[in-house]
Amino acid sequence: MKTSILLTFLVAGSLTTLAQNTAPPDTNRTRTVNAVTDSLPQSGRGILRDTVQNPLPAGATTPPLTPTGVTANPDSTRPAQTAPTGQPQRAGNTRQRPAGTGTTGGSFPGMGNPNQPPVIPGTSSDNARGSAKISGIILDSTSRQPVEFASVALIDPNTNRPVDGASADDKGQFTINRAPIGEFTLLVSFVGYKNKTVRSIRVVRRNDDVNVGIINLRSEVRNLKEVTVTGQAALIEEKVDRLVYNAEKDLTAKGGDATDVMRKVPLLSVDLDGNVTLRGSQNVRVLINNKPSTIVASSVGDALKQIPADMIKSVEVITSPSAKYDAEGTAGIINIITKKNTLQGATLNLDTGVGNRGANLGLNGSLRNGKMGFNLGGFGRANYNVRGAFDNTQRTFTGAGVATTRQIANTLNQGAFGQYTLSWDYDINKYSNLTASVRFGLRNNRTSQDNLRTDYTPPTSTSIITNVRDVLSLDNSNTVDANIDYTRTFEKPQKEFSVSAQFSRNTRENNFTADILNNVDLQTITSRQRNLNPSYNQETTLQLDYQTPIASNQLIEFGGKGILRQVNSQFSTYVANPPLLDQFLLDGTRPGNTLDYGQDIAAAYLAYTYTSKTKYTIKAGARYEYTFINANFLREGSASLDEVPDYANFVPSINISKSLKGGKTVKIAYNRRIQRPGIQSLNPNLNFANPLNVNQGNPLLRPELNDNFEFSGSTYVKSVYINGSLFARFSNNSITSVTNTTLVQTGFNVTEPVFQNALITTPQNIGIENAYGANIFGNATLFSKWQIGGGFDAYMAYLKGQVPTAPSNGTGLSAGTVAASNSGFVISGRIFTNLTIKNGWGMQGFAFARGRQVTLQGYQGGFVFYSLGAKKDFKNKRGSVGLAGENFFNFPFRIRSESETPGVFARSSVTSQFNAGVRVNFSYRIGKMSFDQPQRRRRGVNNDDVKDGDGGGDSGGGQQPAGGGQPGGGGGRRPR
Repeated sequence: MKTSILLTFLVAGSLTTLAQNTAPPDTNRTRTVNAVTDSLPQSGRGILRDTVQNPLPAGATTPPLTPTGVTANPDSTRPAQTAPTGQPQRAGNTRQRPAGTGTTGGSFPGMGNPNQPPVIPGTSSDNARGSAKISGIILDSTSRQPVEFASVALIDPNTNRPVDGASADDKGQFTINRAPIGEFTLLVSFVGYKNKTVRSIRVVRRNDDVNVGIINLRSEVRNLKEVTVTGQAALIEEKVDRLVYNAEKDLTAKGGDATDVMRKVPLLSVDLDGNVTLRGSQNVRVLINNKPSTIVASSVGDALKQIPADMIKSVEVITSPSAKYDAEGTAGIINIITKKNTLQGATLNLDTGVGNRGANLGLNGSLRNGKMGFNLGGFGRANYNVRGAFDNTQRTFTGAGVATTRQIANTLNQGAFGQYTLSWDYDINKYSNLTASVRFGLRNNRTSQDNLRTDYTPPTSTSIITNVRDVLSLDNSNTVDANIDYTRTFEKPQKEFSVSAQFSRNTRENNFTADILNNVDLQTITSRQRNLNPSYNQETTLQLDYQTPIASNQLIEFGGKGILRQVNSQFSTYVANPPLLDQFLLDGTRPGNTLDYGQDIAAAYLAYTYTSKTKYTIKAGARYEYTFINANFLREGSASLDEVPDYANFVPSINISKSLKGGKTVKIAYNRRIQRPGIQSLNPNLNFANPLNVNQGNPLLRPELNDNFEFSGSTYVKSVYINGSLFARFSNNSITSVTNTTLVQTGFNVTEPVFQNALITTPQNIGIENAYGANIFGNATLFSKWQIGGGFDAYMAYLKGQVPTAPSNGTGLSAGTVAASNSGFVISGRIFTNLTIKNGWGMQGFAFARGRQVTLQGYQGGFVFYSLGAKKDFKNKRGSVGLAGENFFNFPFRIRSESETPGVFARSSVTSQFNAGVRVNFSYRIGKMSFDQPQRRRRGVNNDDVKDGDGGGDSGGGQQPAGGGQPGGGGGRRPR
């Protein structure tokens, strides 16, 4: 029934749009000639060049007569100037009139005083220049997309000096508001594009409004002996709702993975296990090429390890998502853009590397001919020798006294990651495009804890009970993503309709086996435990989007979306005793069960963008989402999940930006977000690989609600780019990990059971979690070869909620609670430098540090990460070889964390990371590509809607699944 409602909602909301936009373009209205001569029929190119590009004949007062409908701007689809009514166009007039002067023989009607003295632009006589306006739109000549923030200069052709200027907004629109009377030249420029000159821009009257139409910029591309040289993009690009970090020049990340890139992105913090936080929150949604994937769902940290660093083109940090995005991801959205090839020809790229802690191999092939293109790529990475250790001490307070536990162990992480992608795209015609892709990913991760020693002192005794075990955890999964996208563009710029569908499924096995050893030789196995937890997350998504300009400076967007999500988690516990240590039997003290959790979402949105002539851009919108929940346990007699109701959310957002002179930008934003709990937060499986420090999900979690405010600005001071922001985040019903005490059975003898005091950590809706902070980032390019940058983030965290005051019943819940709060400053910073040397040599260094992170019951210790690398390109630029090292002075690096509830428990832990590493990288490209095929804008599904939490903590180097360190604030991970 819910599925029918969802499909009806989507279809009904899109019939009108679909009917309207599948009709052929209107061929009855008059069309102007495009500016780009290459796009004209061959027979017409000479006419256009002879007509609109030749200079005026000597002494002519008007341009030569042009054919009807041909624009006077060779890069515009509109005339540069409309001739004043009543004045015939004549060629051959020998009288020459300087621009902006009157004439002795009369004047054009409407020009005012014919004896007005001449005004020369750029001189002292040009008081306040003028009041005329010159406007237009700047587009990419191939993709027909706006060229954001391009520079436009108004040049006096007599002196070749600038008179005025402006920069385009995020829609490619620009306006020069103080142009004087006269004839001028427009010079349009932007990094990565050829400069464009538009001549004969005439201002006839003081208050004229001259629209030069569309100006097309061509990419700055030159072919030199089959080597492609493109313009260098800025390291940081700022848009109305996001920051874009261009990662293509990262030398030290070569041969690494996405975590190496993410550490350098402004506003982000990545810990040593790959867990990502944005402005102190782990509630971040990660997309790959604007699409969600269940490869990210189960663990963000693991997913980032599967993406090769040298395949990442850029990373977008969306701090204030518009209504088009799903309402989840309270801190924001991170979109990883990988390098795509939509050119002509065939290539094969080989990337490989080897180091003391890992090795990688990647192959990527592309083939494109005419309207159709294929891409087949694969990447594999093996981790080995990733060692660590931990030392935990915890005390539990009971009525009988204090129980003390100390645990120490060495850890070793080994694993293999891989993903393979086949993509296809087809240009149906000039306006329609179809794309499809299938991606398969797999992960085999193995974490061992050798000689996990537990010394337990009961509250009523001074004798120590020692327990020693070896624990092997296996975390294996595979992911399939299949999507198909149809995009329909129109002759009218920025008008677009798209339909996207995606199917994604992640299947995961997260198991552990513990061998309990005797206390004499520490080798003889006395008994064994095993926990099996197969699970899957499946999503089917349909999305419809439509956008159209409703004026030259206004854009409206609306659409609908449906997500059908099914989560399933099975869990069971087994034991084996001598002499049949290989024969596991069900553990009657821990009965298994299956959680079946359905989550269906219907959503609709409306967004409006307005750009004023005073360079204000306002993007406002609203989104409505209704979530259907259907959750239950399959075993009879299980706890009821009826307490989890359906819920509806109205999510407004507004972003306002103002472009100032000198390249300055100011932005202010507000948005409301929700955060649904993920599968690892919901999963009721009791992970007791460490029996005195267990973890369990909570299927009764409700979504958290957040209000976000942001004020930011950016500027250029000569060659230095500076960006700063202030932000505030208010979270209600926050999902956060909470630790309580419990009593567990550690022996298997039913007649003589052994019970010990343990800690259990589970995610809960605690109440309030607020953050107030600032971010500053700067970047400079010196001598055109040396780039240096860095910044810092600082925020005040405040958490308030309820924590347990009595032992739990084994579910992490307790009948007694007490109010608790915690607050403190969290500071982090980064610095990097990049130096390009002659003969293809380059060097790069990077360092990042993060201070203590505040949690409701304590803090997590800070850490430092740094790297240094060098690369040598081959002479023909087809390949390179490089050397990179990281953390070479840390052996090991120790992280200290503490948590407590007074009168209930106190815990301190030290985690050691042996993460010093060095690697050699090699890459080579075979084949040739040319830039003959237009690049189209790609659409896709974006499921930005679930809480990822501390994902990856069970697979990072040295961070043991049974560790006992305080889990990251923010709770569990996304449901997958």
